[in-house]
This record gives sequence, C-alpha cells and structure tokens, in this order.
Amino acid sequence: MAEPHPSNTPSPVLSVAPVSLDAPGRGEDLQLRVSAPVTGNGLPILVFSHGYGQSLHTYGPLVHHWASHGFVVLQPTHLDSRMLALATDDPRQPQLWRFREQDLTRILDELDAIEEAVPAIKGRLDRSCIAVAGHSWGAQTASMLLGATHPDPDDGSTVNITDKRIKAGVLLTVPGTGGDNLSPFAAAHFPFMHPDFSAMTTPTLVVAGDNDHGAISVLGPEWWRHAYDLSPGRKALFTVFGGEHSLGGISNYEAKETTDENPARVAAVQRISTAFLLSALSGDDTSFNEAVVRLEADATPQGAIETK
Repeated sequence: MAEPHPSNTPSPVLSVAPVSLDAPGRGEDLQLRVSAPVTGNGLPILVFSHGYGQSLHTYGPLVHHWASHGFVVLQPTHLDSRMLALATDDPRQPQLWRFREQDLTRILDELDAIEEAVPAIKGRLDRSCIAVAGHSWGAQTASMLLGATHPDPDDGSTVNITDKRIKAGVLLTVPGTGGDNLSPFAAAHFPFMHPDFSAMTTPTLVVAGDNDHGAISVLGPEWWRHAYDLSPGRKALFTVFGGEHSLGGISNYEAKETTDENPARVAAVQRISTAFLLSALSGDDTSFNEAVVRLEADATPQGAIETK
C-alpha cells in the first residue's frame, strides 16, 4: 500500500459515474461510482454498500473523505435503490439480499473491467489491500464478506460468502442478531436478518450510535453493537455519543432523512474510520492510535472507543 495521505493534506478527488458492469441474471447492469485521489499509486480499494433505498450518488461525506485520504472507493447501486424503483411484485424482491451480496463479489471479480472503464485509476490500485464498508443494510451486506453468515430464507442453509481478498472492514450501524430481537415488522419482512458473527474474524471497526432506536429491533441502541460483541479477532467499536441511525449525517450532504444532523459527529466518523482502515491494511497501528488520542483529548468528545 502506498504511503497514506496525511490527515491534514487531503488530495483532490476525481469521481466517475456511472460505470456499468455486465450482471447476467440480475435484470439490470450493475452500476457504480468510482472515486479516487487525483494523485498517488498503490492505492487501497474500498467497496461500499449503501443503506436501503440509497444509490451510488449518496454518502458523499464519507466517500469524498476516504478518497481524499488515498482510497479508491467503489459504490454500487443495489436493486433496492429508489432510483430503480422495482415494483412491489417484481420477482426479484424476495432475493434483494442475495443480489446485494452478489454485487459486492462481482465488483471484486471485475476490477480489470473497472480499471479499463476508468483510465484515471488504471494501474494505480493495490489489489492486496482491499476493504469493505457499509451502512445499515449495507453494513450487513458488507459483513458477509468479512465472515458473518446468515440462514438462506429459501431452504435454511447457511449463506457463507467470506472473501479472503478482504483485509478489513467498517460496519456503520450494522443490524444485530435476529430471532426475538427483531420487531414484528422486521421478522415479517427481513427473513435474512439473522446474522451470525461468530466466524467474522477479519479486522473490523463497528460504529454504533448510542441513541439509535431503530424500529427493526426491540432491544434499542445495544443491538447495533452485536457485530463487535459477538465476533472474534481484532475489532474496534466506536460508540457515537448522541448518534442516531445516520450518525450525524453520513448518508448525504443536507439529507432530509438525517434526524441527528451534526457536522462534528460526521467528522469524527470520518477520522476514526479512515484511521482504522489505514492501520488495519498497513499493519501499523499509528494512524488509529493517533485518532483515538485525538478523540479522547477533545473537550467534547463525539464518542468512545473500545477494542479487543
């Protein structure tokens, strides 16, 4: 991995969209946005999975920050996106979870095609340094490549798509375990939402808001830390003080769905997530340790870090 951009000298960012990949059996080509720093080589790759209904056009506050600090960020539009507006009786609806997971794997399989489609990044990627991230449903999708599993609603078999190409992950408000922890609505509509984190060994940062009372669980804010509590190996948990499901506004600039708009909160998520990824991918903890010290030294810290 190339020397990361220092946090105080971000690079200008180029962004190209849509980049289309053939996706037989999906019913739509897979479209993605590619964002990268204008300069630098040996750049780490970060595949990002959006939350329900979002698209490749969202999560600018995170994506721009990550790209400006040295990452090539690849953002697909999943089939649940409001941009695609699938009909409620579309036969793909019950399999949206499966298409989401396949989207991320397809991107990893098609890096050659992505480089050809975006000449500005050709020859600049470090394919030994690949991470995955996601928000909400996207975090559950991303967790599957990190080693989480869940039962297949069709036959009860275990879905396991752990990908050894992935070296680190960031899971932002990732859903916790299912069963009695789900609300009646979630139990009825999300039969795949029964994750098992016991084999998720890949180094991962879990980010959870301590005021996230999402309607899909009966447990409250503690539910969003399950991926940290129940997984082995190197993990970090960033509990965001006052954070609701959008963690201060990570999903977009001036996004209407943000219920806890707070630029300082977003900035903390940006810094902690970037530092964790740089440390996990390089094997040097300096970036993450410095970010934790900065967080704890703040007169009004935006959250607290736990590690194991």
